[in-house]
Amino acid sequence: QVQLVESGGGLVQAGGSLRLSCAASGRTFSMYTMGWFRQAPGKEREFVAAISWSGSNYADSVKGRFTISRDNAKNTVYLQMNSLKPEDTAVYYCTRSQNTYTAPQAIAFIGGSWGQGTQVTVSS
Repeated sequence: QVQLVESGGGLVQAGGSLRLSCAASGRTFSMYTMGWFRQAPGKEREFVAAISWSGSNYADSVKGRFTISRDNAKNTVYLQMNSLKPEDTAVYYCTRSQNTYTAPQAIAFIGGSWGQGTQVTVSS
């Protein structure tokens, strides 16, 4: 069972930046698609971004502001968040796809592994 540990959340003013990190256990990190989802109070969990061996993919709401990247040598995936807005406030979850070598799409994470989440709060 893989373990995913997020870090980097916090409180930031609108227009600011944060970088989230997610460290994964195991020796096959590079084979899996990694992603970030978020859940705001009273809302469903939503897809934010994903990265695989073939590329990356973003939700329309974060395109041009967020960048997902990975360091396979460190078993870590990152989410650089710039130009943050109050509506970005949520708990952000790191996730690993259920299967290896999948496309960076939200559906890849059905049945996958999840971290405990890190809170991001953007003040206006």
